[in-house]
Amino acid sequence: MRAKHLAELLSRMIPARMPVLITGAPGLGKSDITAQAAQSSNSDLIISHPAVSDPTDYKGLPWPDANKQSANFLPFGEFQQALTATKSTVWLLDDLGQASPAVQAACMQLLLARRVNGHKLPDCVTFVAATNRRTDRAGVTGILEPVKSRFSAIVELTADVDDWGNWAIANNINCTLIAFLRFRPDLLSNFQPSQDMTNSPCPRTWASLAKIETLQLPSAIESEAMAGAVGTGAATEYLAFRKLAAALVSVDEILLNPAGARIPSKPAELYAVSTALAVRANDKNLARIATYAERMTKEKLGEFAALILRDAVRRAPLLTHSDAFVKLACGPLGSLISGQEN
Repeated sequence: MRAKHLAELLSRMIPARMPVLITGAPGLGKSDITAQAAQSSNSDLIISHPAVSDPTDYKGLPWPDANKQSANFLPFGEFQQALTATKSTVWLLDDLGQASPAVQAACMQLLLARRVNGHKLPDCVTFVAATNRRTDRAGVTGILEPVKSRFSAIVELTADVDDWGNWAIANNINCTLIAFLRFRPDLLSNFQPSQDMTNSPCPRTWASLAKIETLQLPSAIESEAMAGAVGTGAATEYLAFRKLAAALVSVDEILLNPAGARIPSKPAELYAVSTALAVRANDKNLARIATYAERMTKEKLGEFAALILRDAVRRAPLLTHSDAFVKLACGPLGSLISGQEN
């Protein structure tokens, strides 16, 4: 399931109080998507880490009564926070698959019965759990069968370059990096479990590379740091792409002469130019960019013209009110723009 579809699923299941288990490779954004879904549904968020928890964290700590003739289970921490919730609350059990069987068993009572040792969860609390897969070598030994059946749905999150690109645009990630991963979508998530001290390309590590890029390090240091973020092979490819993008026809040249500026022919160059144009688009120059996009359409490169417009309006939604955008959207590009949104 793509991130976009997972977010929509959570937006329906959280208000319905239906627990969901999300699986997937490390670094895909399982926790972040859950946090965003909680925020979108105006819910509070509680995050627990069963992998480093004790069973008492989910059933309370035995505590003697005043007469010391008996004991009750005293809730504390996240358990206490959930018990006292008065508004919609998402309780995220992160990395559940790394938890011991004893901790999973303690969670099981809360997931189904929603009560344990005399304590009952309020109806406003919804469970979401996340875990890596056993094949990811992330310390996951499995999840108890009775625990799995407590979830209304178990879904696997997969990486999608369009969803990641939308997130990257919203978070002001370097447009060259966005263009590169659109050109090489197989590198967005190429997780390779290893006992060596190396990283693999995944959405989380690409986000780290983007932060490294903002430090403006000397080239030799930057290349080593990027290799440490996403692995040597992926970093080397990106640096080569970035060098190629810097040597392309400039955005300024296109804006000055949209009717005559060169249109690249190679996919890597087209991705770089299209993404860069979208970043520079505004209400004053959109008509010029539209002229260039129309030329791309006539050269049977309509998907790149649509990419320019789609990214431009994601950065500046009010551009959809401009005459230039309306003209293009009502023409042959209209179907391409709507098609890329699905």
